[in-house]
Formats: sequence, structure tokens, C-alpha cells
Amino acid sequence: MRLARGEDGVVRCAWGASSTEYQEYHDHEWGFPVGDDRRLFEKLCLEGFQSGLSWLTILRKREGFRHAFAEFDFERVARFGHEDVVRLLGDTGIVRHRGKIEATINNAARAVELVEQKGSLAAYVWRHEPARATQPSPTDVTETAESRALAKDLKSRGWRFVGPTTAYAFMQAMGLVNDHLEGCDARPGAEQARAAFMPPT
Repeated sequence: MRLARGEDGVVRCAWGASSTEYQEYHDHEWGFPVGDDRRLFEKLCLEGFQSGLSWLTILRKREGFRHAFAEFDFERVARFGHEDVVRLLGDTGIVRHRGKIEATINNAARAVELVEQKGSLAAYVWRHEPARATQPSPTDVTETAESRALAKDLKSRGWRFVGPTTAYAFMQAMGLVNDHLEGCDARPGAEQARAAFMPPT
């Protein structure tokens, strides 16, 4: 079943009805456009941490991640050193994976460079939005030509843990596409928000 009606009467994409954390995230965040650099960086990092895990695990640790990584201020995270890696490996509030921790610090430095080159992370990210007339209907898509292009370009700039599937999950979450299913109560609101959103340039 691809849609589910919750006890509150709200019809959601089935994945978004399975827990209170998912309901909140599905209804108010997923698919709604974001133009804030810190939030975009946070989501790219958390998608990388999610690799091999459930997104619910990450949601439940999100405040821990924010505390551990300076609220995802990438200029500050870019200055993290060996002592910070050791500290983070001992932090039970996050996923303690050395490769992902080191990738986040590396990616923060790459984000600083990207902002210097493109003006903002948002301006760079939104250049990868698919043409709205050609966006696929919500299906079980896990990557697209645009997510492959985004992942390839990020990797060429030295980013880590940013494959095409991760990039597409990021695009779904940040509103570059609206993959709420037809009949989902959140879909019209996400589409209205996208229509009103002016992508940064």
C-alpha cells in the first residue's frame, strides 16, 4: 500500500505514517523547498550518515548531530581537527562511523570552497533542479539524470558520501522535486511551496 491514513485522519505516503517522527518530517519538511545553506549542508551530511541505516535512526539523532557538528555551520566544521574526530567517535548522540565523520569535515571545507565559487550552496544546488515539466511522477525512483549529475559534480569537487542515490534522496527532501504521491495530503502544500519558491541565483 503506497498511501496510508493515520489515526489523525491524514493521508500520507505510506513511509511517512509509520512513526510520529516520520509523520512530522513527512508533513512539514520532506519535499518543501529549502534555500538556506546550513539546512542544505545538514541534509547532505545526514544523507551520507544514513547510508546503510534507516532514515528514522538519523531523525532520532538529528539534534545530537546538530550539537556535535556546530549546528552544521560548515565554516566552523571545516576547522575541525583530529581531536574533534576523537570527540565525535565517542559521542553516543550520533552515528559513530569514522569514515562518515571525516567525510562531513571534508565536505564542510568543500562547501566553503563552493560558496566562494558560486556565491552560496543554495545557488549551486538549485541549478540541479530538474525542469519541472519533465519531472517524473512519484514512483520508486532512486536516482535520476539530475541526481547523477549532481553527485558526479560534487565528487569532482572532492565531496564524499554523495552518490547518485544519496543525491536524489537529498533532492526529494529539499524540495527540488515533489515526490509526495498523488492523493497524499502533503502533496498540494509542497507543490504550492515549490511554485512560490524563487531558486537562488
